[in-house]
Amino acid sequence: MALYELAVLGHPTDAQIQELQRLVAEVQTQFGFDAVEIALHICPDSFRPNRRSCAAALFIGGAAGAEVDITAVVDPKIVPVLPVVSSEKQVPVEVPPSLRAFNCIFLDQAPMGRVFSALLECLGLLPRQRRVFLSYRRAESTAVAVQLFAELSARQFDVFLDTHSISAGADFQEQLWHQLSDVDVLLMLDTPEYFKSRWTDAEYGRALAKGIGVLRVQWPDSTPSPVTSTASRAELLAEEFLADGQLSNEAVQRICRQLEAVRSQSHALRTMSLIESVRNAIEQIEGQVNGVGPGRLMQVTLRNGRQLSVQPTLGIPTAVTLQETLLRAGHDNCAVVYNHYGMMKSWQEHLEWLAQRVGGSRWIRQSDAAWDFAGWDAT
Repeated sequence: MALYELAVLGHPTDAQIQELQRLVAEVQTQFGFDAVEIALHICPDSFRPNRRSCAAALFIGGAAGAEVDITAVVDPKIVPVLPVVSSEKQVPVEVPPSLRAFNCIFLDQAPMGRVFSALLECLGLLPRQRRVFLSYRRAESTAVAVQLFAELSARQFDVFLDTHSISAGADFQEQLWHQLSDVDVLLMLDTPEYFKSRWTDAEYGRALAKGIGVLRVQWPDSTPSPVTSTASRAELLAEEFLADGQLSNEAVQRICRQLEAVRSQSHALRTMSLIESVRNAIEQIEGQVNGVGPGRLMQVTLRNGRQLSVQPTLGIPTAVTLQETLLRAGHDNCAVVYNHYGMMKSWQEHLEWLAQRVGGSRWIRQSDAAWDFAGWDAT
C-alpha cells in the first residue's frame, strides 16, 4: 500500500499530467522514497483511499467541469480536493458547484509547481511538516542518535535532538514538551536502560497521550518492555553496530524507511481524528460540514446559517498558520482548531494576544470546539 496517495480528477491535459508525474518523481528522489511510496492516480473512476494513507486530490477544470458529479468519485468531506481552473472568470464553467466554496487555484496566476506544493501540504509532505522527535539515553546511544539525526535531516525531516535543538538558557523541560507536541513521530532508541530515565519514560508516555506515532528501535541486548507493545518496531542485530558505536548504512536505511511509514500513518490518522473531532463538534450543535479543501480547510455552516472556515492544525500553530487560514478562507469568519496539550504557557499567551489584534479570526482548542462554535455570535 502506498504511503501517500494523489489523484488527478477532472480534465487534465497530457502536458499537465506529464508535469505532475515529473514533480512526483522529483519528490521521490528528494525524500529518498522507493517508487511505490507515492501513488499518482490519473482520472480514476473512484478515489476512496485507505484512511491510514495520507491522501489528496486535484480537480482540474475544463469546458464541462461544472457538470461533473465529484461526489461520485471522491468524498470531499473526507479527502481534501483542490480545485484548479484556467482563470477566475472560468470558475462557473469549469468547477462543480460542490467545490466552489473553496478557494480555487488559477493557472493564469500560479504555475503547476505551486499547485503541486499546495497538494504536498495536504499530504503533510512539505519539509517544515516532517517533524521527528529523537528520544534516547545519552549514556547509551548518543552516537546512533547523532547518526540518525544527520541521515533524517538529509531526507528532509525536521528532527528534534535535545543537544542540537534547545538553546542555552531555555527552560529545558517546558521546551521539551513543547517540541514533542509539534511532531508526527517519536523515534525511540530502546536501549537496556531507556525506561530508567524519567525523561525518556515521560517522552514515550506523552507521545502516546498526544496520539503521536512511535517507532521503537530495539537494541540487541534489550528486553522489550510490556508497555511498548503498541509501538512499531525496528530490531537491530549485534553485527549491525560498527566499532565506533554507530550503525551500518544498511541498518540506518532500514530504520529510515520504517520511520517514513510510521510517520505517514501517524500523520494520516491524527489529521483524520482532528477533522472528525471538529465535525462531531459542529454536528453536536446542529451545524454541518460542507467539505474539506486546500490545506484541509473545512467549510462549515452553523445552526443559525453562519458560514465559517475552520482550519484543523496538527502540532503548534503560529502566526503564519493564522495568516494562511485567512488567505485560504478569503474572509474573516475563520478559526484555527488545535490541541493545546504540551504547549508552552508563553506560546498560548502569544496566541491569545494575536487573536485580540486580528479581527474576525479565532484560536479554538480542540477540547472546547463545540462550546466555542456554539457561542460564535455571542462573544
